[in-house]
Amino acid sequence: CDNAKGLKAFYDAIKYGPNHLMVFGGVCATVTSIIAESLKGWNLVQLSFAATTPELADKKKYPYFFRTVPSDNAVNPAILKLLKHYHWKRVGTLTQDVQRFSEVRNDLTGVLYGEDIEISDTESFSNDPCTSVKKLKGNDVRIILGQFDEEMAVKVFCCAYDEEMYGSKYQWIIPGWYENLWWESWINSSQCLSKNLLAAMEGYIGVDFEPLSSKTNKTISGRTPQQYEKEYNAKRGDGQSSKFHGYAYDGIWVIARTLQRAMNYLNSTNKHQKIEDFNYTNHKLGKIFLNAMNETRFFGVTGEVVFRNGERMGTIKFTQFQEQKEVKVGEYNAVDDKLVIINNSIRFQGLEPPKDKTIIQEELRKISLPLYSILSALTILGMIMASAFLFFNIKNRNQKLIKMSSPYMNNLIILGGMLSYASIFLFGLDGSFVSEKTFETLCTVRTWILTVGYTTAFGAMFAKTWRVHAIFKNVKMKKKIIKDQKLLGIVGGMLLIDLCILICWQVVDPLRRTVEKYNMEPDPAGRDISIRPILEHCENTHMTIWLGIVYAYKGLLMLFGCFLAWETRNVSIPALNDSKYIGMSVYNVGIMCIIGAAVSFLTRDQPNVQFCIVALVIIFCSTITLCLVFVPKLITLRTNPDAATQNRRFQFTQNQKKEDSKTSTSVTSVNQASTSRLEGLQSENHRLRMKITELDKDLEEVTMQLQDTPEKTTYIKQNHYQDLNDILSIRNFTESKDGEKAILKNHLDQNPPAQWGSSDPSRTSKDPVEDINSPEHHIMRRLSLQLPILHHAYLPSIGGVDASCASPCVSPSASPRHRHVPPSFRVMVSGL
Repeated sequence: CDNAKGLKAFYDAIKYGPNHLMVFGGVCATVTSIIAESLKGWNLVQLSFAATTPELADKKKYPYFFRTVPSDNAVNPAILKLLKHYHWKRVGTLTQDVQRFSEVRNDLTGVLYGEDIEISDTESFSNDPCTSVKKLKGNDVRIILGQFDEEMAVKVFCCAYDEEMYGSKYQWIIPGWYENLWWESWINSSQCLSKNLLAAMEGYIGVDFEPLSSKTNKTISGRTPQQYEKEYNAKRGDGQSSKFHGYAYDGIWVIARTLQRAMNYLNSTNKHQKIEDFNYTNHKLGKIFLNAMNETRFFGVTGEVVFRNGERMGTIKFTQFQEQKEVKVGEYNAVDDKLVIINNSIRFQGLEPPKDKTIIQEELRKISLPLYSILSALTILGMIMASAFLFFNIKNRNQKLIKMSSPYMNNLIILGGMLSYASIFLFGLDGSFVSEKTFETLCTVRTWILTVGYTTAFGAMFAKTWRVHAIFKNVKMKKKIIKDQKLLGIVGGMLLIDLCILICWQVVDPLRRTVEKYNMEPDPAGRDISIRPILEHCENTHMTIWLGIVYAYKGLLMLFGCFLAWETRNVSIPALNDSKYIGMSVYNVGIMCIIGAAVSFLTRDQPNVQFCIVALVIIFCSTITLCLVFVPKLITLRTNPDAATQNRRFQFTQNQKKEDSKTSTSVTSVNQASTSRLEGLQSENHRLRMKITELDKDLEEVTMQLQDTPEKTTYIKQNHYQDLNDILSIRNFTESKDGEKAILKNHLDQNPPAQWGSSDPSRTSKDPVEDINSPEHHIMRRLSLQLPILHHAYLPSIGGVDASCASPCVSPSASPRHRHVPPSFRVMVSGL
């Protein structure tokens, strides 16, 4: 392979030897290329059986050069066919910085360019391939086409092992002309363990020309390739075998057939010229030899021998490294452009051939169908419960308990709850159930339904609580009628605010379907793909601002409800006062919404968890609100329907109930809240009247006891009798003419009461000691203490006197039966 020696030998043969018709040989690429470039000057045709360098394929530079061995570039069409066979459309190249390998890589780029196969990365190296291998991995190259010698191959596979670029996800395709057990010669020069190197090498595919044909057809020599190989090995003996021997054998036959064709051509065209007449200046005969060789075609031991622009169209074999040995797995016939893969011979590390890139399969994270079914079932149960409450409310709307609790407002509360329930069905519909366009529509619809449902339910609840607050906080005690139409207007106003917010939201910045992509995950089934989860969201540009407006409005509505509940907490009529239940409902709904919103935001990448939380929060809030409003009414209506419509502080006797029923007929034009307040005042009126009756009875018993003790009789002044009878004359409470409030009426004489400390003039001459200890003085002292207590303690409590009044107030309309009748008997006080 010395260029100087080779060139000198060629010139000596030309100068000193006989005329040569052709040049056969040339193994070393450098020597062959120098000689081949100069052949045109001597009109000599050169045929090589071992020079595979791609440089010699340049016909402008080497027009008289032929070779029976395929060039290194001949493997590129075979590689193209293999890539197409396994549908690999994305590859990378790794090339050693040597001209031979660079030329093959450049030719391969040209072959793949027009075949819809992408070379995603091209890397080259001089001594350390690890950096290049790492870059290939970073670019997600799965199919690596390598061009390097045995020494660099060991280093490449060691780097591949370190970078985990081997196994079921990768396929290496490298030159197949390495010597047998080539890695053993270079393993010591690397820092890689033998087992690691073999693990990385497992499954690589080598590409090289076929030394001998595998067909059993007879060749031009009359022997089959197998017979030729047997005879060759027998004559070779223990000598070293060369893989080019078959191409050398076929080369001799090419020269023979070329000369024969040239002779036939000369005989048919010019009988006077022979091939022996050839000399180095005979350009015509040189051209005849050139054309005759280019047209030569026969079946030799290396397969079909045919030239195309001086290049052998041979057979390319594919081998695979399996269990520390190379196994032939297929071959490519360049003449027929046909690839043949031996059945089940190729073993890939995985269940299928590697992918040419990381296959990213976008997978929609959808709501689980069983979860959606379970929550839908719970939602249906909630709607059935709401329907039962609606039936109960409509059926018993004429019952006093239901009528006083505003049945129309109760219906709105139920309607709001059912709308909230219905939104759950829409929240569970994602891309697995509906199309993208439908999903975008659902984004708006479910937001509207949930918002309107919330406002309808709590707006109706707070509106009827406001009516109770307006009536019972009426300081002037004027008759006040608040009809349901006004409450409906209040709820309508709240809904109008909702609609204004939602319409502005929809017009200015409508909700859109957005897709959020997450990091890739390995396939759970173990396939050579990566799963990229995607998740659908309903979002817009200024989502935070719009949600803040909605939350602020709902929060103010909740605070307003809390205020009304607190203000009406002392209303003692259960049918009217829902403050306790409103407080409980607001507390539960507020806490659950805060927790649900926070957890829902944190689990936005887990649709099943997010939907479960949102659905449970809606179900819980709607159910607890409906139950707190209707369950107590249902229980009360079944157990004691009249108790809820009465004031808790006062219980009526049967006679008092009858009187109340008569009185209630006069206020039929007043709404339920005013009627209940009137009944409360009437109840208090009757209680005070009964209290006065009891006091009258007690005083009469005291009077009778005093009459039964004559031995201790003491005369009390007439003005004392007068005061006692004045106290006993307090009786009558009558209703005002408008039927709404009761006024206490009492009748006392106009004579001002005498001082309890005054005494008879006839007693002034008594002894002072006797006067103090006498029974008469004792009685006077007791009366002076107790009667004013009765006078000032009982009368103000029933409206008879004012705290600042020194004497009982006189009512001009006092009943005649309570007028003062002076007694005709004297009162004897004893034992007081």
